[in-house]
Amino acid sequence: MKQLSLSAAAVGMVMLAASCGQPTSQGQLVGDYSNRTTYTEPVPIGMVRIPTGYMKSGYSDEDFKSSMDAPVRTFNMIGFYMDATEITNAQYRQFVNWVRDSIAHVMLGHVEPDDNGVDRINWKERINYRSEDVQDQLMTMYIDASANPLGYKMLNTDMLTYAYKKYDGLMHAKNPGTPYNQYVYDKNPKIYPDTAVWIRQFSYSNNEPIAKQYFNFQAFDEYPVVGVSWTQANAFCHWRTQLWKGERQARKQYFEGEFQLPTEMEWEWAARGGRDLSPYPWGGPYIVNQKGCYLANFKPGRGDYSADGGLYTVKAKAYWPNDYGLYNMSGNVAEWTATPYVTNAYNDNLYSDLNPDVVQRISENDATWQKLVVVKGGSWRDTKQFLNISNRDKEFADTAKAHIGFRTMIRYISSSLTNK
Repeated sequence: MKQLSLSAAAVGMVMLAASCGQPTSQGQLVGDYSNRTTYTEPVPIGMVRIPTGYMKSGYSDEDFKSSMDAPVRTFNMIGFYMDATEITNAQYRQFVNWVRDSIAHVMLGHVEPDDNGVDRINWKERINYRSEDVQDQLMTMYIDASANPLGYKMLNTDMLTYAYKKYDGLMHAKNPGTPYNQYVYDKNPKIYPDTAVWIRQFSYSNNEPIAKQYFNFQAFDEYPVVGVSWTQANAFCHWRTQLWKGERQARKQYFEGEFQLPTEMEWEWAARGGRDLSPYPWGGPYIVNQKGCYLANFKPGRGDYSADGGLYTVKAKAYWPNDYGLYNMSGNVAEWTATPYVTNAYNDNLYSDLNPDVVQRISENDATWQKLVVVKGGSWRDTKQFLNISNRDKEFADTAKAHIGFRTMIRYISSSLTNK
């Protein structure tokens, strides 16, 4: 009995000590708000807000391919931010140059351990690529002039690989109790755009001049990047996430979400611009305005590419945006989505009515036919039928084309729940 009393007294003292440690609670349940900072939702540069809402998806016009793969269905969509334009050559070149510089820094020994003992690049160091000493140390990054038919030393773009780790939280959540590292995958894709797509994709066509200039020449800085595969687009998203996350954390600012490719339904919800069952981002049903001017970059009539103002691609901000402020959601370049292509995704009820997505992962070891990804929007080389918002096109994830680009999005859940 005496021992029990002592135990009860000890518990009482612990509780008293705990209550004394929180004098403002006055013994009430007030919640723990320690280590909190004032949170203001950051808006990434170049992005616009897509609200939460209710969407009718699927073919709102003719199913010109008779594929029967997108009947009309209704979905509830949570809001997000999306790039107002397709990712441009200048923006993607920032990624390429970052990868180039990071490889060079490592080769030059500009690496220091952080507080956790992990080696980090010291970005305060500067690289003088014109220095002969630096060029000698970075010799393996270049193709020697003697091996280059153009007669000068040039960067070996095959060296530009972006190594990162990808955590598949969705699959981990479906298998509780399994080790965390079982769902972490190493990625190491080459990230330089395939500029030869302009030549390889069009037989008996003199496209060598644009192949040489399109990605690097300053006149094309604000044009959408092409020749980028789905795999490379995902690597870009990871890099953009880490770039912004690192900057905000260095400033002790809160960070949430990650940049990703939009799912098929998110892309369609954004493209409609709040116009229910409209065939095009500007509404429709016509592809010209009252003055007879084309509203997008595609292949009008029987193949008069230049009738709409652009023989190939046009600048990412050409033509009027839709009601959400998004440019060229139809035409210019078709766009990668995050969604694997499943023919009967609509019909077999693979889509939930809340934030729908096809839960399927694409692996490098998959068979070729399993690597199909949904591509949306149509492009400069397509006829008007492909510009229909509901049209579902597809391409292999490891393939690059001269008519396919991408844009990214990021989700902020708290504000999207109330559209505030």
